[in-house]
Amino acid sequence: MTYKIVSKYVKDLSFEIPDAKTFFLLEKNIKNYQIKIDISSKNLKEKIIEVDTRLGFEGKKDEKNNARVQILYSSVVTLEKEIQKEEMEKILLVKVPTEIYPDIQKIVSVLFEKSGFKTFSLDNIDFNKLHEAKKNQK
Repeated sequence: MTYKIVSKYVKDLSFEIPDAKTFFLLEKNIKNYQIKIDISSKNLKEKIIEVDTRLGFEGKKDEKNNARVQILYSSVVTLEKEIQKEEMEKILLVKVPTEIYPDIQKIVSVLFEKSGFKTFSLDNIDFNKLHEAKKNQK
């Protein structure tokens, strides 16, 4: 393995259901909410990188009374050797997010369950497929 996740933590978390009306609308319209993923990284030291995976779960922008859920989950990754740009991209945009996503799913699912949603589950995400689609857009 060319990298290792040495630390992971919730950097920021927002779970907003502003009122009872929003709660009941969310329960009714949860299938209309979309997941948005954003991944960024920055070098902390030589061969040490922080990878931030931001997941947003939001309703349509034009609708009032939307709940908003957002988690920023950070991972500190060490690299064992010099890595080519293409392999580095794959580690930061596919491998690390794939490895930490079950933690994000669990955190968000627990928040929903503790807020009264009995059957909430966050879909799996194929980070490799997302990465390939983004590469093909360039």
